Amino acid sequence: MSGPVRIVGLGPAGLDRVSGTIRSILEDEATPVVGRTRHHPASADLEAIRPVIWCDDLYESGDTFDEVYGAIAARVLDLASAGPVTYVVPGSAVVGERAVAAIRVRANQADIPCEVEAGESFLDLALEKAEIDPFDRGMQVIDAHSLPDPLLLHLPTLIVQMDGPEAFTRVHEQLSRLLESDALLTVLTDLGTEAESVARIPLGDLRPDHCGLRVTLALDVEAPGWPGLVRTNARLRRECPWDREQTHHSLARHLLEEAYETLDAIEALSADAPRGETDLDGYVHLEEELGDLLLQVVFHATLATEAEMFGIEEVAESIRRKLIRRHPHVFGDVEAETADQVVANWEALKQDEKGRDSVLDGVPLALPALTRALELQTRAGAIGFDWPNLDGVVAKVREELAEVLDALDDPESVRSEIGDLLFSVVNLARHLAVDPELALRSAGNRFERRFRVVEEGGDLPGASLEELDRRWEQAKNDE
Repeated sequence: MSGPVRIVGLGPAGLDRVSGTIRSILEDEATPVVGRTRHHPASADLEAIRPVIWCDDLYESGDTFDEVYGAIAARVLDLASAGPVTYVVPGSAVVGERAVAAIRVRANQADIPCEVEAGESFLDLALEKAEIDPFDRGMQVIDAHSLPDPLLLHLPTLIVQMDGPEAFTRVHEQLSRLLESDALLTVLTDLGTEAESVARIPLGDLRPDHCGLRVTLALDVEAPGWPGLVRTNARLRRECPWDREQTHHSLARHLLEEAYETLDAIEALSADAPRGETDLDGYVHLEEELGDLLLQVVFHATLATEAEMFGIEEVAESIRRKLIRRHPHVFGDVEAETADQVVANWEALKQDEKGRDSVLDGVPLALPALTRALELQTRAGAIGFDWPNLDGVVAKVREELAEVLDALDDPESVRSEIGDLLFSVVNLARHLAVDPELALRSAGNRFERRFRVVEEGGDLPGASLEELDRRWEQAKNDE
C-alpha cells in the first residue's frame, strides 16, 4: 500500500477563496500535484506557488470522455504507487467530477487510501446569483452535454457545461421546443472572478457567444410540457365553470371523439411513416390531435385524484411496470425473435396476470365490430388457432361468399352469413398485415371524395346510371 491520494477542489475562482486546510495541502512541496485542467482561474495562482502536472494533454489523446477520465485516474494512481499525491480539480471535488469517481474506485481496488477536501462548488455562487433557494421549490442541475429525455422544466433549473457551439445548439433547440422566445434566462459567466457576469436575457436572444468553459444557464419558468399540462388541468378544474361540472361519464364522448380525430391525423400520413419522406404538415396535425387526446387522459386522472384513487404519475408508473413485465425478451431472459412470438408471450402473460380462463377474455364488446373481430382472431392466432398460409384464408372467404349467395331467400340466414363473410374478410386483412378498420375507413373516405366529384356534374338525381358511372370513373382517374 502506498499513497495516500488527496483529492482537492480549487473552488469556483482564484486561490484567495480556498480554505486554510486546502491551502496548506497545495503548498506541501514534498507531495506532487496533478491538476485536471489549466482552464480555471486558480490554475495560474497554483502554478505561481509550485509545480503542477496538468492533464490537458490527455484530453487530446482520448476519443471519449470516459477514456480521458480513465487516463487521468491511471496517471494519479501511478504516482500514488510511489507515495502521496494530490489531485486538484476546478470547483468542488464532489460535483460533476467523473475522474474523481474513477480515482476513488481504482484507489480502493489497489488498497490505497483516498481523502477528499471537496472545496467550494460553483453551484453555491450560481444559486446566489440566480436567486434560487433549493429548499423553496426544489431545483435540478442538468448537463448541457446529456440533456434528459423528456426535458422537464417544472423546477428551477441550472444547465451547466455550456462550453461550446455543440452544447449551445443542443440546449437552444430543446428549450425552443418547450418555451416561448420571450422566456427569461440568466446567463452566469466566470462567477467569483473579476470577469463575473450575470445577464438576464430572453431565450430568443441567446447566442453562441454566450457559451464558454465557465458558463451556466439558470431558468425558473412556468412549467411547460407534461408537468405544465397536469398543473394547468388541475387549475382549470378548480377555476373554470365548465371543467368543474365534468365527470368521468360526461367526458367519455370527448375521449372517443379525440381518439377518432387522432386516427384521422394518422391516416393522413404516408403509409410507411415514420420511414420515408417526412410529412411536416401531417406531423403538425398529429401533434395537435395527440395533445387533445392526452388531455382526456390527464383529465380523467385529475378526477381520480379528487376521488383519492390514483394520480397521473401512478397511471404512468402502472403502464411502465406492465411494459417491463410483458417484455421479458427485453428486460429478462426470454427469447423472442419475431413479432408473432412477442404477441404470443404478451397474451400468455396477460392471461396469467389477470387470471383469465380464456385468451379471449377482456376483449371489449364496445369495440367497433371490425376491430373486435381482428382482436379476437389475433388472440386466437397467438396460440396457434390460425390458417398456416394465405391459401386457406382465401378459400374461406370464397366459401363464405358462396354461402351468402345460397341464403339470399332467407333474410335471417343471409344476415348470419354476411357476418361470417365479413369475419373471414377481416381474417384475410390480418394475414395481409392490413388493419381492416383503417382500410374500411380509407375506402369510405375515397368513396366520399369521388361521390362529391360525381355530384359536381349536376343533374342529380335525374342523371342516368351510365352518366353517373362515367363521372365516377373520371373521378377515379383524376385521383
